[in-house]
Amino acid sequence: ESIAIKHLLVALEDPACGAVSTFEGRVRKHNLEREVIGLHYESYEALCLKEGKQIVDEAINHFEITNALCVHRIGVLEIGDLAIWIGVSAPHRDASFKACRYIIDEVKIRLPIWKKELYVDGDSGWLEGA
Repeated sequence: ESIAIKHLLVALEDPACGAVSTFEGRVRKHNLEREVIGLHYESYEALCLKEGKQIVDEAINHFEITNALCVHRIGVLEIGDLAIWIGVSAPHRDASFKACRYIIDEVKIRLPIWKKELYVDGDSGWLEGA
């Protein structure tokens, strides 16, 4: 199921915020000098939801931001598909940029999400840091 970006942006709206920063992670066609045809993501969903909320809460508490959202897709994705979306609203841009970067960096380290690359030659391989 695709990520409904328009609805997420509406959820970030706040008249006190002058900045909204977003990050979109998409499936690319090359990695480590191999041609990729897609990705297969798997996760431990309950822990992802719990730890993901913790990461967002940390960003809200650490940076001067008003709201933050993060959505990561699971399953088989094709080249160009949106895999992860992060949005942050804040009164000022510096805080929104920093919080957005913090969230993606922490998601890559802390969430139990596994990524298998599917290659054009029929081979596949699991990667670290989904």
